[in-house]
Amino acid sequence: MDETVRSPRDDSAERSFEGSVHNRGEDPIDAPVDDPVDDPGDGRGDDAGGITRSGLAGTRRTALARYVIAATLARTADGGAVVAIVLLVTTTGGPGWLGGLLAACLTAPHLAGPFIARPLDTARDGRKVISAACLGHGATLAAAVLLYPMVHPAVCALLLAASGLLGPLLTGGISSRLPAIAGPGQRDQRRAQGWDVATYGIGGTIGPSVVAAVTAWSSATTAALVLAAATVVAAALVMLLPADRVKPTSAATPQPAATLGLMLRHGPLRRTLYLTMAVSASVSVLPVTAVASTGALGVGHAAAGVLTSAYGIGGLAASGVLMVRPLAGDADRSTTVLAVAVAGGLVAVLVSGVFGVAVATYALAGALNSLFFAATLAARSEYAPVQARGQVFVWIGALKITAGSAGTATAGALVAASVALPLLIGVGLSSVAALASALERHGMHRRRSGTAAARATSAPARVQRRE
Repeated sequence: MDETVRSPRDDSAERSFEGSVHNRGEDPIDAPVDDPVDDPGDGRGDDAGGITRSGLAGTRRTALARYVIAATLARTADGGAVVAIVLLVTTTGGPGWLGGLLAACLTAPHLAGPFIARPLDTARDGRKVISAACLGHGATLAAAVLLYPMVHPAVCALLLAASGLLGPLLTGGISSRLPAIAGPGQRDQRRAQGWDVATYGIGGTIGPSVVAAVTAWSSATTAALVLAAATVVAAALVMLLPADRVKPTSAATPQPAATLGLMLRHGPLRRTLYLTMAVSASVSVLPVTAVASTGALGVGHAAAGVLTSAYGIGGLAASGVLMVRPLAGDADRSTTVLAVAVAGGLVAVLVSGVFGVAVATYALAGALNSLFFAATLAARSEYAPVQARGQVFVWIGALKITAGSAGTATAGALVAASVALPLLIGVGLSSVAALASALERHGMHRRRSGTAAARATSAPARVQRRE
């Protein structure tokens, strides 16, 4: 971590996380990480423990492969569930408002996810918590779609709300396992985060596509059951990931509200949080503007799918680049710089007046957003303390989803007045957040430099008094 940007206020917040790597005075990138696949357990080195370096690398690759499959399946189910529910209602003759209401029952509870995430940090085996969440998500989703023709919609709404409540554990909760799998080196961590970004992109793209294909082949009910089955497989794979090495205690783990408060007092985590929310709200306008801009671009409404697909393809391409060439440098600074880049990508979308150019700019925006997302994952991993890592991941993930939903709703309300207005608001939001982050970092640097200068000035005076 860049020590020049830390203020006394940040230091006090870090000290409140007793036992974290920050409290040991270590850089969180180079400090010992909760890395069960890199520890023979006897302190005598790899060969003494019977594990060679090549063996460790193979173990990590196997664990990462399992992680990628599990995360992709879980996020495919999470990303496709809303589409499945809407199609279930509409294909069976239900009113559109009911489909929207039941879909909202899946998405709205994500905001409450952090309040059930504390077991991720207190359980003796966090894998069991995530595995149970996968099974619970799948079971409640399957029950809702199977019971829909037979019970009052309110029953399905309750089941879907329970499924949605577990959603953040399938997204941010699973990501909290990654630092212990990738290895202790920064480059290994960042490369693994590129894979993680890809699982989000694949899940968000493949999930709705699978639902549409299975619905056309069979029914929306079958599609939802396929998603539920995917969470069962994900649950099994999660249990094959490396177990926790550090056994946390409940007394050392803050409550959810306290974790949020500590995040807000901790400079790098605070900046990661509000930048994530601002960028999420900004890019979430793109599906809405894609549909609304087809007339101005001289193409049919169906071409909006090409624009949104280009956005997804751009994001996946960027995650592939990250696997080969991971982000380098301070994650706190990278999130600020890349938030500005995302704003620039939205400007490119705004000024594109030809369909081919618009496709390219949507792909660019998707790529830049994936790079930004990777930087935020790095920040969560490197600045979150061990005792609250799971909660930090889930808090940021839940607030990101909430901000994205608010951005989409705002765009839907404003796009009738002007297609450009939602994009302008998105550019402004990301830019203002990036400026606030840069000013905050600069102010901390100045205060840090002033404190160091004052100490250097007072040191000779103390020596003279002792003489």
